[in-house]
Amino acid sequence: MALDFSETLILAILVLFTGMHLNKKIPFFRNYNIPEPVTGGVLASLVLGLIYAITGIEVKFSLEQRDALLIVFFTTVGLSAKFSTLLKGGSALVVLLVLAIVFLFVQNLTGIGAAQMTDQSSHMGLLSGSISLSGGHGTTIAWAPVFSNQYMIENALEIGIACATFGLVFGGLIGGPIAQYLIKKHDLKPYTETAPVTVGIKHDETKNTSISVDSMLVALFVISLAISLGIQLNSLVESIGLKLPMFVTALFSGIFLTNTVPLIFKQIQWPTNTPTLSLVSDLSLGLFLAMSLMSLQLWSLVDLALPLILVLVLQILFTVLFSIFVVFRLLGKSYESAVMTSGYAGLTLGATPTAIANMTAVTKKFGVSHKAFIVVPLVGAFFIDVCNAMIINGFLIALG
Repeated sequence: MALDFSETLILAILVLFTGMHLNKKIPFFRNYNIPEPVTGGVLASLVLGLIYAITGIEVKFSLEQRDALLIVFFTTVGLSAKFSTLLKGGSALVVLLVLAIVFLFVQNLTGIGAAQMTDQSSHMGLLSGSISLSGGHGTTIAWAPVFSNQYMIENALEIGIACATFGLVFGGLIGGPIAQYLIKKHDLKPYTETAPVTVGIKHDETKNTSISVDSMLVALFVISLAISLGIQLNSLVESIGLKLPMFVTALFSGIFLTNTVPLIFKQIQWPTNTPTLSLVSDLSLGLFLAMSLMSLQLWSLVDLALPLILVLVLQILFTVLFSIFVVFRLLGKSYESAVMTSGYAGLTLGATPTAIANMTAVTKKFGVSHKAFIVVPLVGAFFIDVCNAMIINGFLIALG
């Protein structure tokens, strides 16, 4: 059964409302900062999976507009980024990138080790490592033909997609509890309670803010301008032989505009650090995640063999331990370190949007973190993908 975009959008909004309702009614979701789209989206995918198991009916969604929501979200992140914040986040960016690269090796060695312990192909173990987890569904789809054609793993795509799906779900589930544990254990607080409004504001901070038709029009105009510039930048980058996701160039465009235009045209009403921009940001991210998670085909996990279940449990365990005892400590053991650690946990098991969802849930409850929403997306959206591709190639050469 195929749903058109309007029907998909209606269901996504209902999924978001369901997640909000469940998070209000069930203390576990609220206390451990489970993102509302994750709560509603996973429930929806479970229901749709049950329908498929009973009736054989597979619901297919129209997701063409979903990626546009992701572009809008990252544009708002870029528009919220002042160069002063980026400079402050410079060392954290380097540290997190180095740690993320190290953990790519940990993921691959874990997958290969578990595969060898259960008499499975080492290449199958590699599929359950950084390809499907840190790489996500896109990287899995890109690499699956190599494993099918060159290494004779006929169900490489199914294995990779199942692992990526598993990681995406649990990446969204563990980030909030990790941050909750770190913040409570170390009694962490945001640097200032009067920090300007940004992505992931607290729920109660939106009650007395001013959002008007004029402010919304300005925000939409600036967002559209940044996206248009991002499209041109993407074409320019592609023309010189590089290929970047569209949302990365939109992010860079937002950063460029927000650090130049207000300095040149000082009288302009720029939307950086306004409730309106935060509203657009949260709305676009929420709908993107709801669409992504409700469309997960969780029934693909049913056919996972015991070796894959073993390796995925180990991957989650190592992610939690590495996040708490290595990432948090080396990032400085501050409040922003805890927020970035929650994002890293989502990033290394799921994808950049999962990381953003984790950090959004945490900052809505405990307070803003400007640095986290710049550092983690930059690591996850570009740098880690490039490093992951090189490391995967290296492992394939080593395995022969």
